[in-house]
Amino acid sequence: MASLLGEQLFEISSQGPPPPKDFFQLVNTKNEVIWRSWRISLQLNCRGAPPKELRTSHLEFLHHKVLQQQIGTVFGQRILEYTISLCQGKFDYLERLPDNMMLCIMSYLKLKETTLLAQVSHRFRKLCNSEKFWEHTVRNRCDGFTSDMEGIANAMGWRKTFFTFFHSSGRKEQQSPQQ
Repeated sequence: MASLLGEQLFEISSQGPPPPKDFFQLVNTKNEVIWRSWRISLQLNCRGAPPKELRTSHLEFLHHKVLQQQIGTVFGQRILEYTISLCQGKFDYLERLPDNMMLCIMSYLKLKETTLLAQVSHRFRKLCNSEKFWEHTVRNRCDGFTSDMEGIANAMGWRKTFFTFFHSSGRKEQQSPQQ
């Protein structure tokens, strides 16, 4: 599993909270936390000022309360807690798996379970709503799928194909009451 860890573990950048419009970047590598800031100002004395950079080891970061407060202010408590976790050696290997491997694992889940998985993170939501996931779902879980339907699915989208032709709610909407 250690091979899933690249040199860079996490990176985020954003504009800081008002009133200043400064720009910030946080990079967490295997060995250090890098905090960069760019002063954005129309004042003459700030023009052309180089970005500031602070590099600390993971251990130093865990004791650097001022830096932690700055990160919490700019990126929020959740990002701060995640950064602290990385510095403590707590890695989320599931988030680091390549998309094709995650899609393979997801193929063993029930569709109800994938709706729960989509609520876990932005990445899982993106995967659960991806055309690749829905194509795999239609091809492997829908008994009535034929090669003739492939063109339709490519044109209208695999997810829409699933809900239109194979999911019970889609079939009920298409059926008209016979009287």
